[in-house]
Amino acid sequence: MSLKIAVATDGGAVCPHFGHAPAFTIYTAEGADAEKRILPNPGHEPGRLPALLHAEGVTCVIAGGMGPKAVALFCDAGIDVVMGVSGSADDAVLAYLNGTLEQGESMCHHPAGSDCSH
Repeated sequence: MSLKIAVATDGGAVCPHFGHAPAFTIYTAEGADAEKRILPNPGHEPGRLPALLHAEGVTCVIAGGMGPKAVALFCDAGIDVVMGVSGSADDAVLAYLNGTLEQGESMCHHPAGSDCSH
């Protein structure tokens, strides 16, 4: 069974804010092998990115942070959300696959019911 992991990325690094990431790097992992491709962010609109990544078959999303609405949409779709991650996207995926990726606190803080504007 393959895993599809989407990392909110800015260059090769994990982006601190999921919705404003310039791109998402999609890793498809089969056993010890992983292929990756870049999916440009089509724009930040509530619900758009979770629907897009769900349609891509993503099983896990890694980001520095994201708002509670996005987290809820991913959870409703059965997609694992890992936040509070920084550093290299490749290293984050490798650690996730090895079971050693540490989740931290979301780097994006949203007041209840608001969209992030930073």
